[in-house]
Order: sequence, then structure tokens, then C-alpha cells
Amino acid sequence: MAENHVALLLTPEGWELLSSLPPYDPAEALSLGRSLREEGHSPALVAAALTQQRLRARAAAKFGPFAQQMLFTADGLEQATRLAVSAHHAARYAAAGISKVADLGCGIGGDAVALAGLDLPVLAVDRDEATAALATINLMPFPHASVECTDAMEIDLTERGVDAIFADPARRAQGRRITDPEQWSPALSRVLSLRESVPALGVKVAPGIDHAALPSDSYTQWVSVDGDVVEAAIWCGPLAPEGPGRSALVLRSGVDGASAHTLTDSSVTDPSEPPVQVDPISSPDDLGSIIHVPDGAAIRAGLVAHLCEAMTARPVGPRIGYLTSESLPDEATAPFVRSFRLTEILPLRLKTLRARTRELGVGSLEILKRGVDVSPDALRASLRLSGQESETWILTRVGSKAKGAVLVVEPIAAGSSTDSPMRWEDDALSCD
Repeated sequence: MAENHVALLLTPEGWELLSSLPPYDPAEALSLGRSLREEGHSPALVAAALTQQRLRARAAAKFGPFAQQMLFTADGLEQATRLAVSAHHAARYAAAGISKVADLGCGIGGDAVALAGLDLPVLAVDRDEATAALATINLMPFPHASVECTDAMEIDLTERGVDAIFADPARRAQGRRITDPEQWSPALSRVLSLRESVPALGVKVAPGIDHAALPSDSYTQWVSVDGDVVEAAIWCGPLAPEGPGRSALVLRSGVDGASAHTLTDSSVTDPSEPPVQVDPISSPDDLGSIIHVPDGAAIRAGLVAHLCEAMTARPVGPRIGYLTSESLPDEATAPFVRSFRLTEILPLRLKTLRARTRELGVGSLEILKRGVDVSPDALRASLRLSGQESETWILTRVGSKAKGAVLVVEPIAAGSSTDSPMRWEDDALSCD
């Protein structure tokens, strides 16, 4: 279906029709489709063009204004690197003085666009014919970028003058994620072997990759965008001026523009080593007045112990990413945690929680959870929320015995005092 969709749009009639369409409006899609068919366009072409406009609208979150000049498939868009992230990728290659980059497994060309946008010559490679066609269209504005449809592992990089590689091995099969890096296509070990001929190698990998699978001499960085962990990337040779280690890159958008913050633990010089574990608090009585929720990129990068040291904090439970302390993070640490004032601690019992929301008139409930087998959506439905009040709950395991609890918290604004009343309801910690 993707091939037919692309093929129809690459005809002169298809390209002209697509270029003439207004920005996608779901409320007008049916009437627009009907009018286009009445004008004589085939139903298949109209469907393809409207589908592409819908994908372009979705793609704006990843590619900004570039999306309106690109072509997408649903799978290609889902797997494409966001422009905000690929721009950081491209900056590494530019800073290393690279002369030509091979983007192996280029997909629809997201990273290749960012590289070419910095005037770096790019050879984009993908073995899927329809995908390579999309990448060709998306890279048309850049005369120093070319696309080849072939097996990325069979191409002679030296002959093509390539002195750096960005590789994105396929991590899905039949719609399912593949967790074993040696089952990726190509296998991670095969991709890493390319360093023998091209030392400047970057590899996009799954955020959940086992640290033991990382090359000990590489620099691996986990990336989050507005709180969502989107990827990890292994950087080797000239692309890793930091030297071996692990870090978290946190990208956030805001009214004052985008920001980027990097968290690194200089004591970690081998990314394949397991993260340091910090002993949790012993009991709920040891909870501090502040609860910190680390950014997912910092957790994936194994930097929780580093955050604990920086904030004089401890995990609330065994292998739980939520931290507790009596103080707010300093300016350097604040971008990597979301901090809350703890106001109450409740038992994880439906009867108790339902009585609370009914008594206080809670109609809006933000739920964060880690380490407990509870669905936030199912819990909200069971609570039958109604009213004008709102609350934030953290569902987690507390203390060395890892008992489930609900932490009632309030977001802390800059400059707020950490002094606040807090009480513990001593009740059975069980879920009805």
C-alpha cells in the first residue's frame, strides 16, 4: 500500500494535485475529497493525496515547516528522527570536520536532511525501493545529497569518499520491536565493525538497550524531547570528543524558545558497565518533603546515582527512579528533574482513594506511576471523578520493603518554599 501511495504521488498529475492542496483540515477532508473526485481525479489518487496531507500535518511536530515539502509513510514518519534531535546529530559531524557522511538505513531521510542542511555532502542508502524514493524527494533541495537503493552493508564506502557513517538499523519486524541488538537488521555487531574502515561512526539504537551491549570505548547519549525519551545513539572515534561514557541530552521547547541540557557523570568511563545502585529509604517515614521525578533520558543513561549525589537525595524504593530529599535541585540539575512538594501519603486502596476524590471534589487527576501494576486510565475510571478540584498523584513502591503507596504532590514553582504540612495515613498498603 505504501508503494502504491508513493507511486501515485510521483506522477506529474499526483505531484501537481498534492502541491495544490490547502493545509490538512480534518473537518474539511470529506468535502474536499468529494470535490476533487468531482473534478475528475481518480479516487485512488485523491485518497493518496489526502493521506499525504494528513501525514504532513502530523509530521509538523517532528520536522516543523520542512514537513510541507516532504513525503511520508505512516511507518516512515513514526520511525524518523525528529529534526530537533537530528540537528544535534548533524552538529557532531560538522564539529568533527567530516567531508562526506553515509546515512545507512536512511529511511525517509530525516537525518540526511539535517546533515545536508549544514552543507555536508550526504550519501543516503536504503534497500527498500519505496522508502528510497521518498528520501530522494525529501532531499531534492540539497544538490550535495544523493540516494541509493541498495544494501547498506554491501556498499563500498571508501570508493565513495565517505569518512563518516550514521547508521540506523531496523529494530522492528512484523510490527514488533526487537530488543536483541543482534537480531536487528543489520545486527549491531556488524554495524560496529564498520569502524575498522570508517572510525567516525554514529549508530541510532533503542533507548532500552542493555548497557552491556554498548562498546566500552564509545560515548552513548540518551535523548528526550519534552519529557519523552526518543532514542539513544552510540558515537565513536572523532564523533565522540567527550571520550568514553554515558550522558543524557534533554531537549525542551518553551515560550522563550528551545533549550538543550546535557547531564554527564565524569566518573563513568565505560558505558558498558552497569549503573551504580543507590540504597533506597528504609520506610515511608524517611520520605523528604520533596519528590523528584528524573527525566527518562537520565534514568536510561544510568545517571540516577549522579542525580542523588547532586541533590543529596535517595530513591523512594528499590530500583525506583523517583527520588526524595529536603531540598530543591540547583540550577545545573533542575533541567533533569521535575520536582514536587509532598503533601500526603495514602494507601494504595481503591476504597480510600475513591472516598478522597469524592470528599474533595477531585475532577482532574494527573497520575505518575512506577513500580506498581496499576493502569492510570483504569484507576481514573474506577474513581468516578467529578468536581472542580485537581490533584497530582505518584503511584509507586516506598521503602526497603517496597510497599505500594500513593504520594499526593504539588508541582513546585521556582522560588517556592519547601516547608509544607505532610501526613502519613497508616493503613494497609494493598489494592482492593
